[in-house]
Amino acid sequence: MAAELELAYSHCRRVTRENARNFYYTFRPMPHEKRRAMYAVYAYCRLCDDIADGELPLEAKYRGFERVRRNLQACEPSGEDAPMYRALHDTARRFDIPYRYFEEILQGVEMDMVKSRFASFDELREYCYKVASVVGLVCIRIFGFDDPKAKEYAVEMGLAMQLTNILRDVKEDAERGRIYIPQDEMSRFSYTEAELERGAITEGFRSLMAYQAERARRYFDSSRRLFPLISADARACPKLMHATYSGILERIERAGFDVFERRIGLSAGSKLILLARLWGGSLLPAMRLPHVKN
Repeated sequence: MAAELELAYSHCRRVTRENARNFYYTFRPMPHEKRRAMYAVYAYCRLCDDIADGELPLEAKYRGFERVRRNLQACEPSGEDAPMYRALHDTARRFDIPYRYFEEILQGVEMDMVKSRFASFDELREYCYKVASVVGLVCIRIFGFDDPKAKEYAVEMGLAMQLTNILRDVKEDAERGRIYIPQDEMSRFSYTEAELERGAITEGFRSLMAYQAERARRYFDSSRRLFPLISADARACPKLMHATYSGILERIERAGFDVFERRIGLSAGSKLILLARLWGGSLLPAMRLPHVKN
């Protein structure tokens, strides 16, 4: 049984390394048990996203979501993704993660199947909460925390990261027929879907994007209060995620919100600098503590 479980976690590690090298190295500073738990969570989220974004017909996608639900509830999961579920079940047990969190993540991904427009930020916030903030609530269970305020800040950090994703991926989302910027705010700044679809950068567009960026920035600023509430041996992970995504937001702003010409991200060199700085600032002090059991 132990050997089978180790193979299951190894499967999740491979999925993470092959599909999200940034996250893979972000998880590396943590103790072994926490690190492999994060691999399991990533592999689960990846599976949900792959079903939603794949080329299968809508009915086949819904069958895929139902398989996910059955395996989440099954004592003995089945299918080619069974190793991931074994690791996920073990992670949920070890870190006391409510299964409703995994169901909410799935619900958020399913929203992409039926909802491609959001009338207001209240509607968008519900979507962002399920696909990103709930992931944050899962992660802090793995990181370790005592102060219940950590939940509030984890939710805010998830919102900040997802709003940044939305700004960065405006072009790609529009090409798939999805517009995540609230419709009432597009009207407020006199920017139309037709303009967005052809990549028009108008004064209205820049003002609209600046408004979205300011909202994300407020969530980034508030969510910094999460860091001291997280166990020291895992603190580097959320710090690096926060720095990476807030750095992307800064680059979007510096580019004058031109997200149509190219997909904006951090260079490999910038990521390495962030990683080195945060490993040095968060990981090493934790390692100097005597007699700490991980």
